[in-house]
Amino acid sequence: MTIRPESLVGPQGNTTFLDGTTWCVARPGASQAELQRALDWACGIGRVDCSVIERHGDCYEPDTIVSHASFAFNAYYQTNGNNRIACYFGGTATLTKINPSYGKCSYDVSKSEVSAARSLSKYKPRWLLLMCIGLLFLISRRG
Repeated sequence: MTIRPESLVGPQGNTTFLDGTTWCVARPGASQAELQRALDWACGIGRVDCSVIERHGDCYEPDTIVSHASFAFNAYYQTNGNNRIACYFGGTATLTKINPSYGKCSYDVSKSEVSAARSLSKYKPRWLLLMCIGLLFLISRRG
């Protein structure tokens, strides 16, 4: 068994901060069998809560492997730091900037993205003021 170095690397950052919000969905053209294996992994070993894609769940319809896999892939991706590696699933997944949510089915965005945005908006004026004071102090010391 060969272990690839990239499989040992944890999340390297949040692509939502770099390129805007992203979601992980099933790759067009992926085989149904590959998608099913990846979906089984995400809902099993990957520990994704797949109850919403079960019968009577908000994301059950359309009842297709592509739709269910897309939801599970995105849930895994969002809870694992929005890392490109967390959106691979054996080559059956891809990133998109188009929100795949529909009707009552809401695809998650990174919880760290939401909380970071709230944190930044809360402290932005104070941070900016402190930065200006610091710059003025540095300028006055040079003169």
